[in-house]
Amino acid sequence: MDQGGSAPVFAASVQVDGDHLRVVVTGEVDMATADTMLQIALREPARRLTLDLRAVAFFDSAAIHAVVRIAERFPGTLAVLPSRQVRRVLEISGLAGQDWFDPS
Repeated sequence: MDQGGSAPVFAASVQVDGDHLRVVVTGEVDMATADTMLQIALREPARRLTLDLRAVAFFDSAAIHAVVRIAERFPGTLAVLPSRQVRRVLEISGLAGQDWFDPS
């Protein structure tokens, strides 16, 4: 969504490299957009997934639920790259210790 030159509220792009899927999400992931992020992550066949959330400015409980569902689909092969905001939400929710959380 273009808002007169400002950053999009939500956008997601997909890059496929063999069996590796990379989903790059920008903007806000909330109850209105979390399911879209989930569907985008699950629609392409892949063995490994990188969920790049480094450009996410807002992340709520619906977004957490979507990431947990994605982690169930990609056990041991998911990497979540968080923004500062996403990192904080995952830390507060107790999920920062999961093997898919990549704080680097």
